[in-house]
Amino acid sequence: MSVADASTLVPLTVAVPLITAALLAAVSRWIPRRGPDLAALAAAVAVTVMSVALVVATRDTPIVYWFGGWHPVRGVALGIDFVVEPAGASLAALSGVIAVASLVFSWRYFEEVGHLYHTLVLTLLAGMVGFSLSGDLFNIFVWLELMSVAAYALCGYQIHQSGVVQGALTFAVLNTIGTLTLLMGIALVYGRTGALNLAQIGESLHGHPPGGPVIVAFTLITAGLLVKAGAVPFHFWLADAYTVVPAPVGALFAGVMSDLAYHTFARVYWDGFSDALAAHRDAVRDALLVLAVASILVGAVMALLEAELKRQVAFATVANGGLVLAGIALLTPRGLGGATMLVVVDGLLKAALFLLIAAIIQWLDGGDELLLHGRGRRRGGVLPGVLLAACGLGFALVPPFGPFLGTALAVDAAGRPWLTAVAACGAAATGAVFLRAAARIFLGWGPREDPAITREPTESREGEPEFQPNDDWKRVGHRIIMLAPPTVLVIAGYVLSLVPGVADWFTSVAHGITTPHRTAEYVLSGHLPPLPPLPHSHGHYAPGGSAWACAAGSLIGSVLLAAASLWWQRLGRVVRRVLLVPVAALKSVHDGAVGDYTLWFATGVAALGAVWTLTLR
Repeated sequence: MSVADASTLVPLTVAVPLITAALLAAVSRWIPRRGPDLAALAAAVAVTVMSVALVVATRDTPIVYWFGGWHPVRGVALGIDFVVEPAGASLAALSGVIAVASLVFSWRYFEEVGHLYHTLVLTLLAGMVGFSLSGDLFNIFVWLELMSVAAYALCGYQIHQSGVVQGALTFAVLNTIGTLTLLMGIALVYGRTGALNLAQIGESLHGHPPGGPVIVAFTLITAGLLVKAGAVPFHFWLADAYTVVPAPVGALFAGVMSDLAYHTFARVYWDGFSDALAAHRDAVRDALLVLAVASILVGAVMALLEAELKRQVAFATVANGGLVLAGIALLTPRGLGGATMLVVVDGLLKAALFLLIAAIIQWLDGGDELLLHGRGRRRGGVLPGVLLAACGLGFALVPPFGPFLGTALAVDAAGRPWLTAVAACGAAATGAVFLRAAARIFLGWGPREDPAITREPTESREGEPEFQPNDDWKRVGHRIIMLAPPTVLVIAGYVLSLVPGVADWFTSVAHGITTPHRTAEYVLSGHLPPLPPLPHSHGHYAPGGSAWACAAGSLIGSVLLAAASLWWQRLGRVVRRVLLVPVAALKSVHDGAVGDYTLWFATGVAALGAVWTLTLR
């Protein structure tokens, strides 16, 4: 497909789900149940196919689509554009794939589904696609708001259940604060440059030292996007929201929605601010690496301290997002390529995990690891147990599959032994969480009680529909429909890294993002200069010694840590007491109080702003 032909698909990627959502909102209550299911599924499949077509069409030349034909005049952009390049199109395709899997899964998961469910899922999908492709800073905010409003409603979908209101409210409050922070940053950028188009902003700031308004704007935009991404210390909403969201929707949250913000931040930095901050790149890199390391360590440790499966995925999302941010923070094509690849492969595994958890909840009548001790040993538990362990091994960087290659790109690009060690520790802990859960639920290993792990006092199915466990699971057809989507996603997450040349492709795509003047000339004048050679390129990429050491340490560490977390209580009483003190302190920070979370957000913004104010001048 040529670029000219593919450009006609660009507006349809958001128009198709939005129009279908509007039609379903109007008529779905009067048509049979399978009507909305089929219409929503068809729209999600259409978005996926169109996005994949855009990935193929833009492999050599990006597509700049100006809505309404409002093309720039003399380098001034008055219209709204989508800048479609392979990375953004890949994330749009990822959104479509996970939406398809979620909608297929929902056929058997909801006995009765409200008529607005499909409308909200399609609206969320349109928001994620627009967020991935928008080349206008203000419209990034608009798509973020559309995505967020649909997500708030879906998070509180089972509003009649206790606990859902608090989780949805925490989600809405923290993310609204984040989006308002982003909006204030956009206002400062507009006041300084008179532009909202990312390419024009970059050209306006080129050659000028960053003044106070630019530094403050960059800080506010960074904080606003990192709230949606769930980076520490802006991550507190994730666990509360993920616990109460219906699991098929949680697949979209964990699989793609949060990590999209990392990709958007990378684009905003490179297109809008990279030239203005070029002389201070080390300061930007160091501050982002601090946030990345904090996210990896806090997310991994907190995941180990949770018994609720959905909360484990939430904190694993924080930890894996830290790895993505570390790749972006390196400010190199290879680091960004590794980060983008991690978003895709991690997203597939996390989405599979959420759908698998939904199946476990429906089958075993609960989602708490301790309360489900040994229940998975009954008939029909082999495949769910294998899938859960496979996700754990994927997060543990089992080579050459899954997230290993993306992490290898970032680790080799960093060339920092300490970052390799942090990545290995974070991946080991994240993998150990799900290996431990698989062993406890499906093998009956470990004790039924663990004072270090936060557990639910009763069987908890917050956010999930009412159903009779086990009855439907006895039917083979029901099990196939429930387990087919997570199985396909796990296989896709594992085999993507085996595609020949995939690491080089992601690096080349990232190289295009990290050449802002080339992008700006194409967006503002329609002329695309040749892509300069990739710096320090040595031909076909092969993981180096640091990457293999990271994978070996992570894989071995995850197995040992899973075993240790199952049987740590056999240690002496004094040792147990010493370990429980820092555990209690870390848990107390995540107390569920919105006011405390808001204070942490303000503290994070102030600290980030202070560091950059002192170092970016």
